[in-house]
Amino acid sequence: MKAIASLFSSLMMAGWISVIAIFSIQNIQDVSLKFITFESITVPVGVLLAFCAGIGMILGSLLPLLFSQGRKSRRSSY
Repeated sequence: MKAIASLFSSLMMAGWISVIAIFSIQNIQDVSLKFITFESITVPVGVLLAFCAGIGMILGSLLPLLFSQGRKSRRSSY
């Protein structure tokens, strides 16, 4: 069953990467992010989207590890 879950996760990731690639090829305009008074350099939409997706994947894989360690320490104290 674990092999099927891994295969399904891999297929989902491949699908999302394909969608991002197609979207970035079709939208080649330069954009810049503005937040309050800060403004970033202009980069293509695809580069910005790939950067944000990469950071999201890294944080999505690290956050469960951080939260699972907190739960283990609480259980062992009882």
